[in-house]
Amino acid sequence: MNALPTDMLVAKLKSALGAGGVLEGEEAAARAQGGWSKLGKPHLVLRPSSTAEVSAALKLLHEAGQPLVPWGGKTGLVEGGNAEGGVVLSLDRMNVIEEIDPVGGTMTVEAGCVLQTVCEAADRQGLLFALDLGARGSATIGGNISTNAGGNRVIRYGMMRDLVLGLEAVLADGTVISSMNRMIKNNAGYDLKQLFIGTEGTLGIVTRAVLRLQPKPLSQDTAFVAVDDFKALPRFLRHMEQALGGTLSAFEVMWESFYSLVTTPPASGRPPVPHGHPYYVLVEGLGSEQASDSARFERALETALEEGMVSDAVIAKNQAERDSMWALRDDVSQVVRLGAIFTFDVSLGIADMESYIGEVRAGLAAITPDYGLAVFGHMGDGNLHVIASVGDHALEARRKVERAVYTPLRARKGSVSAEHGIGLEKRPYLNWSRSDDEVGLMQLLKRTLDPKNILNPGKVLEPAGLAAAE
Repeated sequence: MNALPTDMLVAKLKSALGAGGVLEGEEAAARAQGGWSKLGKPHLVLRPSSTAEVSAALKLLHEAGQPLVPWGGKTGLVEGGNAEGGVVLSLDRMNVIEEIDPVGGTMTVEAGCVLQTVCEAADRQGLLFALDLGARGSATIGGNISTNAGGNRVIRYGMMRDLVLGLEAVLADGTVISSMNRMIKNNAGYDLKQLFIGTEGTLGIVTRAVLRLQPKPLSQDTAFVAVDDFKALPRFLRHMEQALGGTLSAFEVMWESFYSLVTTPPASGRPPVPHGHPYYVLVEGLGSEQASDSARFERALETALEEGMVSDAVIAKNQAERDSMWALRDDVSQVVRLGAIFTFDVSLGIADMESYIGEVRAGLAAITPDYGLAVFGHMGDGNLHVIASVGDHALEARRKVERAVYTPLRARKGSVSAEHGIGLEKRPYLNWSRSDDEVGLMQLLKRTLDPKNILNPGKVLEPAGLAAAE
């Protein structure tokens, strides 16, 4: 449990943040709602309304040596926002879209702005903010930045890191680093924004950002296909990439177990292609001219069928059918039907995926023959989501399942985290995907920028004296 702030510190914070800027007791605890990750029961929730107030709060916390945990939309899955007994910094009041520049293709926002709000604002200007993920209605831009969010369109547009041109962040001692770059090319020294993208609030608190926008696609073609042989999946992926001439935007693969969960009652979705195949793919292209793009999309699928890459396919005829296809991919809540579940987010080479899942199955079977497993993910960028159940949710069971899921990654040089981050859950396994020298440099950066260890302490990096998993 974190140290409790003194009455004097609380009074100073209230003075700095004004009315509604500090929540205490049950009012603070009531904010610990959201996501599937454990948020704990915070003692205080700080709600600054400007970068200046964030700076003032951090300066006071730094002087007092008081740790804090940053909260975005509270949709994380690795306990990166666990704040049991501690102080939370929430940017929910900093949610303004400051500017949209259609000529420069940028949007300037405060970090508390919700992702869906950003996407809809860009759309109204005939532009696209390319990040898309299931938690779009709750996740905030600051949280997306702090975890380097990925999602459904990484294969075409990249991770959040590729969508941020500039940002503003506050260091542990309250120093404001304003690097609100609007240019795609800027090699004037170190790219300081990278210190705060994907570092989970451990090196600084992002308060504002300049986001890169794209032209809004004028065509959309979506299909659901069935595949009977894993070796055909990468063939089909590369075929669609080449045939669509760079417009392939999504290649979402579902193993049969996940497809069955989201297409049978009590799930509301129904199967667009019949059950009975080992793999299913939601494939989508975003282009510029509907008629010609649709014709090209259909030809690409016809060729895939003729050459045996896919065994069945259905193309969405309208937006309602496209939405229903995507609803299947987003209906992750159905995995609770497996029982007491553990969720994982891994990355590895596409060619290694079939053998990897086979080894995971063997590891789970060694724990219990009654295990449950659902696999799906952004196969086009090497990211799989693995949901496992062994009928027990105790910590001992979790550790056994973690070994079953993570151990096969080591020989395949995969990553224990593709897009969810490290937080607390994956911290013992960081050195399974990063070398000792890399972890040492991370620790050096942490000590340099946060010498008192007040920014999200204990997340990502092991505290002194705690050993990583062997």
